[in-house]
Amino acid sequence: MESPYLDCIEACRKCIADCQYSLLQMSGKESKNDCPLCCILCIESCSAALQFLMADSPYAKEYCSICARVCQWCAEQCAQHDHKHCEDCANSCVKCMEECQKVVMTLSSEI
Repeated sequence: MESPYLDCIEACRKCIADCQYSLLQMSGKESKNDCPLCCILCIESCSAALQFLMADSPYAKEYCSICARVCQWCAEQCAQHDHKHCEDCANSCVKCMEECQKVVMTLSSEI
């Protein structure tokens, strides 16, 4: 696939997978913060951003901007837990946030 957004697309895919795994692992466990809700919403925002990036949509910038904010929130929540799956999820969220921010900056400079 040829796309200027390949790094962001890959980061979104990894973030979705790690959030899904973390969500499964957190099932039935008590949480004193917004995890696992943040994982659910992160999966949704990454999925939407991914679809708009792959379509080379003129709305990719907006979706990546939202995705970056949701990923940041999810990373903050998951980082508060001492589970390996939460650590992996937080790391993927940070990477996805960074890649989405790059897309936003690139598309902002094209205007």
